[in-house]
Amino acid sequence: MAYQVLARKWRPRSFAEMVGQEHVLRALSHALDSGRVHHAFLFTGTRGVGKTTIARILAKSLNCERGVSSRPCGVCSACREIDEGRFVDLIEVDAASRTKVEETRELLENVQYTPTFGRYKVYLIDEVHMFSKSSFNAMLKTLEEPPPHVKFLLATTDPQKLPVTILSRCLQFNLRSLSLPLIRNQLAYILNAEEIPFEEVALRELARGADGSMRDGLSLLDQAIAYGGGKVLVDDVYAMLGSLSRDLVYPLIDAIVVGDAAALLASLDNLASRSPNWSDLLGEIIGLLQRIAIAQFVPEAVDDNLGDRERILGLAKRMTIEDVQLYYQIGLLGRRDISFAPDLRCGFEMIMLRMLVFRPLPDGEFGCASFSLSDSGRVGSTYKGISLSNLDTETKRSLQADSSPPMPLSSQELLSAPREEDVTPLPVNETFFVSDKGGKRRGRIESQVVDNVVSLPTSAEIAAEGFISSTSIEWSQLVERLGLSANNRQLAIHCSLQRVDGSTLYLLLDKSKSFLLNRSRERMVEEAVQKHLGAEMRIVFSTAANLADVSSSSDTTPAQLLEIRQQERDANARLSIDSDPCVRTFQETLSAEVDIASIRPADG
Repeated sequence: MAYQVLARKWRPRSFAEMVGQEHVLRALSHALDSGRVHHAFLFTGTRGVGKTTIARILAKSLNCERGVSSRPCGVCSACREIDEGRFVDLIEVDAASRTKVEETRELLENVQYTPTFGRYKVYLIDEVHMFSKSSFNAMLKTLEEPPPHVKFLLATTDPQKLPVTILSRCLQFNLRSLSLPLIRNQLAYILNAEEIPFEEVALRELARGADGSMRDGLSLLDQAIAYGGGKVLVDDVYAMLGSLSRDLVYPLIDAIVVGDAAALLASLDNLASRSPNWSDLLGEIIGLLQRIAIAQFVPEAVDDNLGDRERILGLAKRMTIEDVQLYYQIGLLGRRDISFAPDLRCGFEMIMLRMLVFRPLPDGEFGCASFSLSDSGRVGSTYKGISLSNLDTETKRSLQADSSPPMPLSSQELLSAPREEDVTPLPVNETFFVSDKGGKRRGRIESQVVDNVVSLPTSAEIAAEGFISSTSIEWSQLVERLGLSANNRQLAIHCSLQRVDGSTLYLLLDKSKSFLLNRSRERMVEEAVQKHLGAEMRIVFSTAANLADVSSSSDTTPAQLLEIRQQERDANARLSIDSDPCVRTFQETLSAEVDIASIRPADG
């Protein structure tokens, strides 16, 4: 007799033999036993989870000679013929090969005729999403109101492609991917029944490779038996799948935890000799970090499906929560970008070095590990934590040249450290001239310097003497004190002070911003100035095209001043990055490049 593959030989023939999918089996069993069977069922789910198998068992339950029930006998002629795939009233259709509307119409022409031998004529349409739009339209009416002797069983891996008109006419059951323990236990059951020796770890790797599909798991098991010459051994499974033992992966994590670059590179050399899939290996490390994170928060939630629970718990105790989260993020970003590396091994090594170098420091500031190069040019194994330049406050830190651990600055020391851009000239006295409403100058008020702080005259003092008639008060300073709303502020900052004539302020608006002028905004700016200065006044707005004497106005508007200051801050930020010793070290030793476009001043 010809050999029958395990996936076919061990296909379940009753609901009791099914592995998993209890939520679907319960609903179908109750429907069959109560006689409330819908005329159309839709089974969805990924490949190899039991869609077609459940449909065939359902067809057998409907046509068993002993009656409709959730427990077909399996011995009558109808049950045996369905198991053997030769029951005339079970019409199985592969929609992928019958996409034309003519073929669908031909299929449905015989719906009206009663079954030949069975109780029901069952149409099992696999991969139904492959039907064309015309094919779906052709079966709509029949699917909604079929004859009482017809049942439709539809199966698909992509229900999103089905029209809602089809979905609304079916009872839909979503089959879930099978868990690793379910697949592993079923593989062990089959191997014991087949009297084939195996190693438990090998079954765990096969179950992982199945990725939730029982059929894939059985196909891999068939392959492993053939590869191992009648045995299922872990080394054979690793070689067959192209995967790696965790005993080779854990040294990478251990080296990163202790900061041992030499051990890390040695582990990478060992892995490279086995020609791994570097992207998959990175995914393996990300998965380990996720389990470590769970172990740090809920140790009892860590499963032992892979036989490494104790090792995961041990790493969870040795690593800080911040380290695990940072390494996980580095791994995710690295897996996204690894394909851009010159070669995958190069990209993988750089990702591992990032995990080794970067780590949070105790005070919550971001840190990096300082390192030295050996004579061969490789990264040495002596590491020490230092604080990177604090880009948020542009505080400069120097790399320690000696091998002694540096003393990190506290957050308070970093915040209080002086910066060149923060050092401003000592303030000087300012003179504010005041006049009466007729414009005649009446006197002056001087600001005072006390402990390097300018004490400006108050609005009450100005109101008591009259109104400002000198341009010695900068319009840009006044605008910042008015507390204008966004639209009104836009009008004010694009104006420059032309002159002050008695109680009238003449403002020159940038011609390109003339669209900002309207009476409402002009009035709001005028009222804000009156309220701030406590004096009656008016403002006259003009554009350059309407002014005869432009030379007397200030050429620089507050908006232009803000732009100049922003450019200065951007330049200082770039200079801060370029002169940072830690950044220079990365550039020199790791060929790193600074993304200029991403640099932002700390103050926005």
